[in-house]
Amino acid sequence: MTVNQILSVKGGDVFSIVSTISVYDALKVMGEKNVGALLVIDNKEIVGILSERDYARKIVLKNKTSKDTLVHEIMGTGIITVKLSDNIDYCMGLMSGKRIRHLPVVDGDAVLGVISIGDVVKAIIESQKETINHLDSYINGTQI
Repeated sequence: MTVNQILSVKGGDVFSIVSTISVYDALKVMGEKNVGALLVIDNKEIVGILSERDYARKIVLKNKTSKDTLVHEIMGTGIITVKLSDNIDYCMGLMSGKRIRHLPVVDGDAVLGVISIGDVVKAIIESQKETINHLDSYINGTQI
């Protein structure tokens, strides 16, 4: 299964913010969109990702306030991206190895979507179910 197949099921909605807004305003966007992370895009370029984890670790635990802190002060940088043709095993390896939960999907300069660890796990489970069904059919001599 590829990233393209995940996005074809999930959709390619991209929710983003700029780095100069307050963390509080960014959290409002997360709540409105019901997402756990937002891409931070300045001048049409991905400069970071802001996640609920960033908020918890860099605001709450450090006694800062979300209204007085700007996104660029706490966002994750060094963004790792994937392409539509990348497979889910590659994505899982990246996410596990780099300890990240979100991967922007790009084609050149265009952002096509974002996949999460949950999307990848769900895709792996579906793939395994399909394999089990095929093996069951083979063993029992039935066809799907």
